Amino acid sequence: MSQALQDLLDLLDLEQIEENIFRGQSRSAVVPRVFGGQVAAQALVAAGRTVPADRHAHSLHAYFLRMGDPGAPIVYNVERIRDGRSFTTRRAVAVQHGRPIFALSASFQTYEEGLDHQAPMPPAPDPETVPTGQERLRGYDHLDPAIVERFLQAREAIDLRYVDDPPYGRFGEPREPHSQVWFRANGKLDGAIDEPLLHVVLATYVSDMTLLDSVLLAHGRGGWAVGDVVGASLDHAMWFHRPFRADEWLLYDQESPSASGGRGLGQARIYTQDGQLAVSVIQEGVVRVPRPAPTSP
Repeated sequence: MSQALQDLLDLLDLEQIEENIFRGQSRSAVVPRVFGGQVAAQALVAAGRTVPADRHAHSLHAYFLRMGDPGAPIVYNVERIRDGRSFTTRRAVAVQHGRPIFALSASFQTYEEGLDHQAPMPPAPDPETVPTGQERLRGYDHLDPAIVERFLQAREAIDLRYVDDPPYGRFGEPREPHSQVWFRANGKLDGAIDEPLLHVVLATYVSDMTLLDSVLLAHGRGGWAVGDVVGASLDHAMWFHRPFRADEWLLYDQESPSASGGRGLGQARIYTQDGQLAVSVIQEGVVRVPRPAPTSP
């Protein structure tokens, strides 16, 4: 296991303060605020630790309320909404400086047999033939080297590979609002940590990294890395359909059906390498074009 992955696992391993109260540490992301995927993943950890081990996460719905302060710990308050015969529901609110910054509702279910069908996996190249994150990022001479290093450091725990150029790699004219990314944890998850919740939590962490890329592609925008948009995640929903491993290749197939009113919508499906539909994801975010500075009369 890489040191970066171990550091991420430590970040996601919350301290339990009371029966339903947990505390997580924080750190800066690519931008000077707490990465939204971190808060979502930690909130799911907090909720999951109040649920029986035989009940697995099958969905989450969340709102990003305020920017997180990377210099302060985050407290997660879990409310035990319902414990039914088959389903368990939890609500987790992340708090910093006395104010909520994130709210999550998650549902857990015991395993049962049922009807089974899925959308087929779209065509995608073998992940081993796709350039690594380092190879892609270091090949873009127009990017500030400091930004490249921040990207690489923030994603060091995850082997994340774009099938085509990301928005900041080739911009200036609209492209199809569709993006594909292969990803997996940068190391093997085994031993005592190898439990179903961890794989779901890691997928939740990664899901916030690239989902709005397709919005940028539709308008030929490069994103924060080149300064032609400003934005932030607003809400996030995930449905976990079938078991998967976060340390094996997963295809994140993403598209944007709409952007309007200063917001962009991304939707995606995550497939295992053998074609099983594992997760569905939807996210809306603020996506604004910076206004030019006013000129003197």
